[in-house]
Amino acid sequence: MAIRIETHSDVIRYTVRRTSGAVGVSVVMTAIMISGYFGTDLAAQIRVGEVLAFGLVAGVFITSVVCGVMTYRSGLLLLELTHARRELARISQTDQLTGLLNRRGFNDAALAALDRAAAGGDTAAILMCDIDHFKAINDRFGHEIGDKVLVEIADVLRQFALRHGALVGRHGGEEFVAVMTGLGRDQATERAEEIRRDCAARTIIDGATPLPVTISIGLTIASNGFDLADLLRTADEALYTAKRRGRDRVVEARAAA
Repeated sequence: MAIRIETHSDVIRYTVRRTSGAVGVSVVMTAIMISGYFGTDLAAQIRVGEVLAFGLVAGVFITSVVCGVMTYRSGLLLLELTHARRELARISQTDQLTGLLNRRGFNDAALAALDRAAAGGDTAAILMCDIDHFKAINDRFGHEIGDKVLVEIADVLRQFALRHGALVGRHGGEEFVAVMTGLGRDQATERAEEIRRDCAARTIIDGATPLPVTISIGLTIASNGFDLADLLRTADEALYTAKRRGRDRVVEARAAA
């Protein structure tokens, strides 16, 4: 039966049950060992030395068995708690719709990636990606199609990350973000163009009608002084420039020195 401990009273009841169970097991095992060793004649004469020797052996054996069983059960509970905490941490950092990292999860992972890049003397590129005319898609086709668009674009980024070892996430709404390290400016731009082309090539169906979807990308590259907030801000400015220039394009903005 599953154990539910939600209040202090539950803790007390659980402790009483475990203690009572341990005492009961000890009594039963002691009675069995005594009757097996000394017999069941209550009037029989028994030497003190035998009683002492038996008591020591029985005490060690019974304590070991009971302690081992209870420790094993406690270990199972701790294992279950560890798995639950790990799953909770994963859920708290994962976007439930797309399965990508959410803003919190991405920021935590990006900070670690930037630290590694700084330690290795590598460059860092930040890409801010925004689905073009997403509000119009939602208004015209409904949120179900809008969610499908988000899932498809997320899958493009997931496949890109697997190919190139990038870090990707959903930063909120229709906005996605990626971090790449160790790339030159031309290579980073080509990678951004790869994402843009792959998104435009996705076929998203509304009923029987293909729905074209494009994204705009803001890109910034830095070689030192990695500050995640500043890099995101610069990439976001480049993204808005891409929107103003007609969307479905990559625009780079230089990171502050």
